[in-house]
Amino acid sequence: MKINIAATKTNLLKSKKLLFLTQEGHALLDEKRRILVNELNSVVHIVDGFQRKVDIAMQEAYGLVDKALVIMGRKRLEELGFSIDIKTRLTISEKRIMGVGLPIIDIHIKENPPYYSPREVSFYVDEVSIKFKDALKLITQLAEKKIALIRIAKEVQKTIRKVNALEKIYLPFYEDSVKYITDRLDEDSREAFSMLKLIKERIRG
Repeated sequence: MKINIAATKTNLLKSKKLLFLTQEGHALLDEKRRILVNELNSVVHIVDGFQRKVDIAMQEAYGLVDKALVIMGRKRLEELGFSIDIKTRLTISEKRIMGVGLPIIDIHIKENPPYYSPREVSFYVDEVSIKFKDALKLITQLAEKKIALIRIAKEVQKTIRKVNALEKIYLPFYEDSVKYITDRLDEDSREAFSMLKLIKERIRG
């Protein structure tokens, strides 16, 4: 690497200071990268777990729908479906981990039962309602974690790029600058000492 900087004591002090700051920045970013990668791995496992739970919940819910269809018939089931008054509301807030905004999503389900007379209505209809509400809660949790996963992954990529830039460009440059200036100053010092010695010898001679 070619160093284009004057070999002065002032530049040496500046280069040493910049090297120190770069080393500190590298250490902080590398620690951030490590924490984010650990968090990313943790969220990946959580997402996988919620995805399996959602798949199972949806399979069970639709299985109950099939049973209710057999007993009640499609038309009657659709009529019951229109009579059910359930409202949902999402509230979204945020928490921050290492500068990354992660969502906190809460679902609020408001019900106004009874929706129909229990007479001549299969208990599967009630089970369907319960199962889909459970599935909706799981889907909300899955969405929260998937968004977190995407945001953390992007931040990990950005942090890795910064760490690599410091390791491959800035740290070597400032290290080489300090060494170059130090070597040049040492060389100038030796030349000055030799010159001074020579002058003294000639004066004595």
